[in-house]
Amino acid sequence: MAHRIEAIMQMCCEVFADEEIQVAVKGSAMGGAVAGGMAVVGGLLLGPAGIAAGGALGGLMGAMMTHEQFKPVPLIISELSPPQQERLYKHLMVVLERVRWTDVAQLIALVLANPSVKQQLKDALVKYISKEV
Repeated sequence: MAHRIEAIMQMCCEVFADEEIQVAVKGSAMGGAVAGGMAVVGGLLLGPAGIAAGGALGGLMGAMMTHEQFKPVPLIISELSPPQQERLYKHLMVVLERVRWTDVAQLIALVLANPSVKQQLKDALVKYISKEV
């Protein structure tokens, strides 16, 4: 089973590497809070123009604070522990239960040829990472 888990992880890295999917691994709410807080302060000090200026400045500060908290999916997968990879494997196999494959190259080809399966895998992957990581 370890071979199949490794194949599924490799398939995810290959299929979704070009999609530029990035998941907030922690603290993205903090960036939003900074942006909102700065907009409120700007509004209190300068009125409507202050809301715009504070929101822009707060958005920039929030982006800078959370910049390294977003990671591409292949990097997240490569950093998963073996138990996490096994749970992800089980989560993704719900989508792949009817797909028959013998090696990772064939699996990648099958997923790329079926946009519906690819989208379901993408949704399941992002959902798992967002909840578990």
